[in-house]
Amino acid sequence: MIRINKNDVHVNKFPDGTLLLKEQISGDCSQNGKKRKATITWLFENNEELVTLIYLAGHLRTHGVTELSLDMPYIPNARQDRVKALEDVFTLKYFAEVINWLNFDSVTVLDPHSSVSEALIDKILVRTPETFIRKVIDRIGGMEDLTMFYPDEGACKRYSGMFHLPYAFGIKNRDWKTGDIKGLDVSGMTDCIRGKKILIVDDITSKGGTFYFSAKKLKELGAKEIYLYISHCENTILEGDVLTSGLIEKVFTTNSIFTKKDERIEVFDYE
Repeated sequence: MIRINKNDVHVNKFPDGTLLLKEQISGDCSQNGKKRKATITWLFENNEELVTLIYLAGHLRTHGVTELSLDMPYIPNARQDRVKALEDVFTLKYFAEVINWLNFDSVTVLDPHSSVSEALIDKILVRTPETFIRKVIDRIGGMEDLTMFYPDEGACKRYSGMFHLPYAFGIKNRDWKTGDIKGLDVSGMTDCIRGKKILIVDDITSKGGTFYFSAKKLKELGAKEIYLYISHCENTILEGDVLTSGLIEKVFTTNSIFTKKDERIEVFDYE
């Protein structure tokens, strides 16, 4: 979904499949002296939206917008942040080149999956997920008897400084041939798990295998209740064990990429 100044852009198509866009500019863009400003918000659903973004940026500038910002909470292609073989296409790099070519005055992102993304995108502004995580903490009854859990050391380094709470972190046991997670060990303040509420925090998930194994281990260690916050939740979480296992009370996420509705998932509006 793409919005201009918080108004949805309606995308239609010609019979040949090409885009048919109509966007009124005059009433949408604020003026500050001689400058006209606009913000495009991109809540990623599919790759075709990149073409829509290119056309809309051109349209806005043609009609007098002089300061144009992009609000893009989820960075598409962020998973492909490195290449290991000659046949690997470095999609993140080429995606970033397109965004840079559009020359936005700023590009705001939420909790980026990779530091490579931050290095490749010009004029990037990183929004931390702290506001959303604090909303989750309020929803689950506050900080009393709460322990944070981070699924790996990277997540621990990223989030643990945001909150003055006891925490533990996971050490994944992987099958390095397939990349599948076989289990998970827990390190850190493990004595703060038994009888406590646990909030697992991470940036992105697909089917949630990491969080299933995390919750399974935390339950073995005596966790009372387990909740999960993910900044970017793919719709495929509905196909995984993390929801059906009954180990996690509720999942919280943003609408950066999640477009489904499920009573087990509470979605915060990014804007």
